[in-house]
Amino acid sequence: MIATCHAAGVGVIVDTIWNHMAGISGGTGQAGSSFAQYNYPGVYTTDNFHHNCAQADGDIHDYTNRTEVQFCELVNLADLDTYSSTVRATLAAYGNDLISLGADGFRLDAAKRKHLVSYLLKVSRTHDNGNADIPSGDIAAILSALSKNVYVTQEVVWGSGEPVQPSEYVTAGDVQEFRYTNALKDAFTNSRLDLLANIATNPTSQGWVPSSGANVFVANHDTERNGNSLSYKSSNNAYTLATIFSLGYPYGTPTILSGYTFDNTDSGAPNNGTGSCTSGSGWICQHRWTAVTGMVGFFNQVTGTPLNNWVADGTAHIAFGRGSSGFVAINFSGSVWTAIFTTSLPDGSYCDIIHGTLSSGTCTKSTLVVASGQVTMSVPAYDSLAIHTGAYTPAPKKRGFIGHRLGRSSSDM
Repeated sequence: MIATCHAAGVGVIVDTIWNHMAGISGGTGQAGSSFAQYNYPGVYTTDNFHHNCAQADGDIHDYTNRTEVQFCELVNLADLDTYSSTVRATLAAYGNDLISLGADGFRLDAAKRKHLVSYLLKVSRTHDNGNADIPSGDIAAILSALSKNVYVTQEVVWGSGEPVQPSEYVTAGDVQEFRYTNALKDAFTNSRLDLLANIATNPTSQGWVPSSGANVFVANHDTERNGNSLSYKSSNNAYTLATIFSLGYPYGTPTILSGYTFDNTDSGAPNNGTGSCTSGSGWICQHRWTAVTGMVGFFNQVTGTPLNNWVADGTAHIAFGRGSSGFVAINFSGSVWTAIFTTSLPDGSYCDIIHGTLSSGTCTKSTLVVASGQVTMSVPAYDSLAIHTGAYTPAPKKRGFIGHRLGRSSSDM
């Protein structure tokens, strides 16, 4: 699988967890090995786990208590002592094994439960941690033992008034910014896209993770099921439009969830667990949606360019540009939104990449013309239009003429 992905130019990030093991008294693993909650033969023994929680049941009850968050158990899951050199070496060996298989990075689940230590700042690597509470210093120590630099994103869910904050983890790698996910849900659920102007002004003014260290998403495998984000089930095309915004707006590194249909929070993968994008398989395959693939191209084309030409027309219409490279308009109302927009794009004929693609110089759907920096767009209800310089034909250059004035000279008089 990894070889196939690499051949297609796609990197592979492994979703893994370094914070804990199983939350049951014992059982048999997928490969047939037996284990107990605090004893994994040949891997971990009881001394490799935390047993010093002040709570009688050993679980986290008070998220305003840093020690409890980082040294107690999350719903009975055996909490690894990631300060232990044995545990660190084991996790680093696991990471290096994944790297040897071709992994390009990690998403660290439950990263919030690992503590911060001073030598964190001495580690120079690209990292990403999860949400089950690993102190960031422990994460840094493990990452420093990896065989190569890889991309890391960390699940650190923000909580109001909690002592463990996402900002503590940015030196170790990207941090997933859940407040961004919540803001998108609020804006599209309440038809208040104008509220996204707060993001446009300055995300960090709201206490969010700086753009350079933020990993953002419209939904992930947890939030789409627990109601904390939009999902493929959201009405009025909200999920797709929020994804378009995420890929178009210059904040953070966006992640796109490509999943499957579900009926409850514990629904497993359909089609006997075999991924397939064929009709009726149960897999949604968002990564193949025309609007998503088009906006990935948009993202790649405009990366590094500033936000400009921001427009908020009422509460349900927004549009914005990205330097001289792209422009996008989003209509979250039940009627067509027609407007003339000022852009910084070069004049020419642009393919609408939300609905079509540019193939051999021809757009498979509608084209939009930019003339003197302006473009007229009629955005359908609950839809979007987007254009960029990677899918356009420049306007023909105007021809100049050199003329000679004809007349009689004085000698002809």
